[in-house]
Amino acid sequence: MMRVIHETESARRPRGRPQVRSDEETRALIVEAAAAEFQTKGFAGACIADVAQRAGVSTKTLYRLVPNKVDLFESVIVDRIGRAVLKIEFEIGPEPDARQVIERVLIAFGELTLEPGTIAINRLVIGESGNFPEIGRAFYDKAIRRTSEAMERALRHLCARGVIALEDVAEATSMLRGMMIMDPQRAVMLGEAEAPNSDAIHARARRCARLFVEGCGTKP
Repeated sequence: MMRVIHETESARRPRGRPQVRSDEETRALIVEAAAAEFQTKGFAGACIADVAQRAGVSTKTLYRLVPNKVDLFESVIVDRIGRAVLKIEFEIGPEPDARQVIERVLIAFGELTLEPGTIAINRLVIGESGNFPEIGRAFYDKAIRRTSEAMERALRHLCARGVIALEDVAEATSMLRGMMIMDPQRAVMLGEAEAPNSDAIHARARRCARLFVEGCGTKP
């Protein structure tokens, strides 16, 4: 009996070298560490060696997966924005309620852009893009343009269903973005207010959706 138990326990014990992390898992750790490093030290002050140490990897491994600091910053943006875009690009039914759809889009957009980490990235880009224009281009392309295009697709879908009417969808998207985030984001960035909580974001999204839909010719 003792021999059987011993064999069973022995079989359950892992043998050989521990399982190695995949590149995808390692890269996720690096991006998470880089986000914290950039928020703490800014772009110029962030150190690749410190990011590697924070992520628990060697600098050689980091450089193999992410060639330079600009690519690392871009990866942080893409990771953050990618999760939000998935929430913005939800499936819209054949008979959509325009106000509900736009409210849902604005909640996802607001929770992304008014979150402290995203506001910190905004500060970083505004403060350092003069010396590092490449991070300004990366932020515009991977964050501003990508979220705008996702929101624009939702508005085009509503137009195609005939529940709203817009002369210029791209311009309307820009107006909708500004209405939702400009003032609260600016107040936080200037230190005049705290980042709004989820309830405040939902309430603002509801008000903005109502004003927008009532102003763009919805059918009853």
